[in-house]
Amino acid sequence: MKKEIKQNQTTANVSYGEAVDLVRSFLERRYQENIPLAYVHTYGCQQNVSDGEKIKGMLAEMGYGFTDDVRNANLILLNTCAVRENAEDRVLGAIGAMKHQRMRDDELVLCVCGCMVQQPHIAEKIRKSYPYVDLLFGPHVLNKLPEMLYAVLAEKRHIQNISETGEGVAEGLPVRRDQAFKAWLPIMSGCNNFCSYCIVPYVRGREKSRKSADILAEFRSLVDDGYKEITLLGQNVNSYGKGLEEDINFAKLLRMLNAVPGDFRIRFMSSHPKDATLELIDTIAACDKVCKHFHLPVQCGSDRILKLMNRGYTVADYMKLVQYAKEKIPDISFTSDIIVGFPGETEEDFEGTLQLLKEVQFDSLFSFIYSKRIGTKAASMEDPTSQEEKSERFNRLIALEKEIGAARYRNFVGKTYRILVDGPGRSGPAYYSGRNDGYMIVDYNGKPEDIGKFVTVKVTKSLNWALLGERVPDK
Repeated sequence: MKKEIKQNQTTANVSYGEAVDLVRSFLERRYQENIPLAYVHTYGCQQNVSDGEKIKGMLAEMGYGFTDDVRNANLILLNTCAVRENAEDRVLGAIGAMKHQRMRDDELVLCVCGCMVQQPHIAEKIRKSYPYVDLLFGPHVLNKLPEMLYAVLAEKRHIQNISETGEGVAEGLPVRRDQAFKAWLPIMSGCNNFCSYCIVPYVRGREKSRKSADILAEFRSLVDDGYKEITLLGQNVNSYGKGLEEDINFAKLLRMLNAVPGDFRIRFMSSHPKDATLELIDTIAACDKVCKHFHLPVQCGSDRILKLMNRGYTVADYMKLVQYAKEKIPDISFTSDIIVGFPGETEEDFEGTLQLLKEVQFDSLFSFIYSKRIGTKAASMEDPTSQEEKSERFNRLIALEKEIGAARYRNFVGKTYRILVDGPGRSGPAYYSGRNDGYMIVDYNGKPEDIGKFVTVKVTKSLNWALLGERVPDK
């Protein structure tokens, strides 16, 4: 049996590089000529995906190869999400399914990390109900992975570390990116907003921005390596720069990155409407490499519910931003998040959301039925609306979204767009797919060598989820 330690009681106090060397030497002795394999699965948002790429970078540095078949793994790592309950249920189901494999193989290491386990009640549940999990750690100690893993491998310990450090974003971690032409680039972490339904500030901590020089250096490296689309990440990118000694904000950072030479485009997510500024919209309009797409989560169209959500803006505030953006950038694409069935939502509140959709004419939505999160203020609010009624409202929302999307997409027929090709399309065997500047899916008659390149496509047909087109020959 492995003995258990908690929180910061890891192995000897060694540097990151020393811990990497210790793990690599241990694996070389254990597996000799064979390369141990790691199975890494990430749940949740783009920030989690970015964390997963760092985890894989560290594992590769320590000597692991990778497998997509969990049955072949010497190390299994689940990188988790806490935003909705169904994501947590999937993780717990996966941990349970791995019990027999873990118990059969004493050398197998089972790790669970990320936002979900940063919640103390979840960490305790895993400790008690799934004692065969070897390593449990939160997002704040990602850079301690080599040190913690060595304690598991060499000292036969169970490690649980969900502490929140006072340090900023760890710099210099290796990254094993999932794609060769699209990259995630975190510019900050954490959130100070405490929306009443959201667990993120509790699991990701307070806002911490990276220095602009560090971001710029990583950005230039990505451009030099041939990346064509770079997405800036943060729980609230509009708050970037707060707390830094330098005179910088998100708009200034965008202008700085836009000035880097090269053929690429810049996206960003996520934004909070209360921190979105007219300066930011002016910057999007002025910067030729910043996509003319704004993902601006509104959550609902009722001032009463927005106040209960602690969002810090009204419907009128939101519409002012939308109208200003459409005036400055006539071809801008708007997408958003909507929560249906927040505690206390009435039919009148929901009708306000439907009215907002009609006024804004979003190009697409990410819509969800409210998910109760333990520890948030909304979790203790009265919620008299039945699940059946919430589902009925959700279906009405989706129907309206499809109707608006189909009408919006018909306006793009005959227009020409530059798209970055992701891979095979869904429209047929000869089709390939990418997204235009406005984040709309475009399927066209392409070829395999187009993947990872910019191509020009003329739209010939619209669907309610995508545009179809023909490639325009390069001049």
